[in-house]
Amino acid sequence: MQPSMGIFERYLSLWVGICMLTGIALGAYWPNFANSLDNMSILVNNAPVISIPIAICLFFMMFPIMVKIDFAAIINAGKSVKPILLTLIVNWGIKPMSMYLIAYFFLGILFKQFIGTNAVDLIKIPFGLDLAIGEHYGSGIVVIQDGIKMLSIPLWRSYLAGCILLGVAPCTAMVLVWGELVKGNSGHTLIMVAINSLMMLLLYGIIGGFLLGIGELPIPWQALLISISIYVALPLIVGYISRKILISYKGLNWFEQKFLPCLSPITIVALLFTLILLFAFKGKVIVNNPLTIVWIAIPLTIQTILIFTLTYLAAKFWGFSYENAAPSALIGASNHFEVAIATAVMLFGLGSGAALATVVGVLIEVPLMLALVKFCNNTSNWFKPKSNHP
Repeated sequence: MQPSMGIFERYLSLWVGICMLTGIALGAYWPNFANSLDNMSILVNNAPVISIPIAICLFFMMFPIMVKIDFAAIINAGKSVKPILLTLIVNWGIKPMSMYLIAYFFLGILFKQFIGTNAVDLIKIPFGLDLAIGEHYGSGIVVIQDGIKMLSIPLWRSYLAGCILLGVAPCTAMVLVWGELVKGNSGHTLIMVAINSLMMLLLYGIIGGFLLGIGELPIPWQALLISISIYVALPLIVGYISRKILISYKGLNWFEQKFLPCLSPITIVALLFTLILLFAFKGKVIVNNPLTIVWIAIPLTIQTILIFTLTYLAAKFWGFSYENAAPSALIGASNHFEVAIATAVMLFGLGSGAALATVVGVLIEVPLMLALVKFCNNTSNWFKPKSNHP
């Protein structure tokens, strides 16, 4: 089945904007709405760790993505070694560190005074740690908020954490659409989606925790492990099993033509409901400093364009055909914002600046990637004609 961009995907930035306004309005006029839902949580040491409503939403964000992946395609990876090697180097070797450096420069230096030199954010204390009130941990200090111990950290560092989580999450969903729009090698795209999904199980927590530590941010290893288990491993396993069972009973044609098209709206609806809650919590911050979205969007935009450019030029230098070069660059440039949002909420809290930063990633993703798709289509003549080799 060839992926296509439906109305939900094409106008995702519009829906995010509507959710932003709805969430801000709810936060202003019905402040208990998000709090009431987020209080339905699984507690560890009397601290909320997993918000049940958010966990349900995030599972339905991830399952439709995972059920689309044909992991058997990995066995064909040897037919296109160079594109796969380039994508792995960019996604896991270059992109996380470049995101950290770019976000740190803009949020921690250039825009720090606009965000607020003394502005702070209250985030979850990594569970398993018994910290005393007033104790320092990383760049934060333990305080009491509504009877619960929280960690007060500089607001810009909270935004930095969200950018880090985006930078370590390579896209495994919308990239199927981007690959189709540039008329790329669908086999290569599917193989990379499968490989990146498996790599996330191994590297997301390790690299993410390492960069959070460099940024003097909490390193909640237990929460990272739980987050990966709940938001990557669980939907991946359920998706794999569901795919096998449905195809064996109903056939591949029914699975691709009937079942999969029904899932995309579920993913978007679950995502949008989660965004309403996020903005309901952060509405006051945005109203008081409406340029917050801009400060976060600038480094994310620069990162996307930089990674795309590096990968696209490297593909040309390495002698790729256009059909392999275009999806390779788009895979590197785009982010798996669903996982980033889920992890930010789990690690730092629904109302954290980190969660807000991951949402900004959603806001800019579609228009920016569509612009890059158009650029690819206009520069296809830069590459050698399609052949059986990359």
